[in-house]
Amino acid sequence: MRVPNSVVLPVGTHVDCCQEEEVEEKRQDIMAKITAMLAERKSNLAHCINNLEGSEEPKFYVDQWERLKEMESCTLTILNLVAVNCTDHRDIKKLEATILEHVKNEELFPEVVRVLPPVYRQVEAAIVDIAQSEEMADHGMMDLQYLLSKLSQRKHLANLGRELLQDILRYLHRIGLVVWYEEIKQLESTVFLQPTFLITMFKLLVRYRLVQQLESIS
Repeated sequence: MRVPNSVVLPVGTHVDCCQEEEVEEKRQDIMAKITAMLAERKSNLAHCINNLEGSEEPKFYVDQWERLKEMESCTLTILNLVAVNCTDHRDIKKLEATILEHVKNEELFPEVVRVLPPVYRQVEAAIVDIAQSEEMADHGMMDLQYLLSKLSQRKHLANLGRELLQDILRYLHRIGLVVWYEEIKQLESTVFLQPTFLITMFKLLVRYRLVQQLESIS
């Protein structure tokens, strides 16, 4: 809601836990709640803006007013909810196909036609190669500076600078090839070349009905 021109694809999971006739009913209910939430947000923003404009000293609230106006201008496109059974590989492939279909839609994503510089593809291919190499640890964690040195050893990337690498990592983070938490001070110098390792680790720490599972152990 704070990012201009956002596009959101709601995904409903655990279809396997529902009766067939429930799925469409739940889909409509979720979409109705999202619509109501957006309407309430719009109304609340308009109310706050009116209050600031009607205050006795509006000049003292210029910063707040500008921020609210900025949020009010953020459009949000909600796509039709996709219901999936996560235990069925065919449903995962269906979700993947739906996402690809949407991101190729130039009306939704005007920048989809923008061509990436060749160096982006070269670095992406090199990182995939490094991640799959035998010397790479299973956790896939690598120091940012060490990654830069590894990439710079490749002939066509010898002049790769840290600033350009960081720009490319931001792109690769957005598309999910790597994970780089540059906004977290303790992790800003670490790049995760194997995002699936993080997923596995989180699954061990955060589990559905974990409390009940622990209590069932004698």
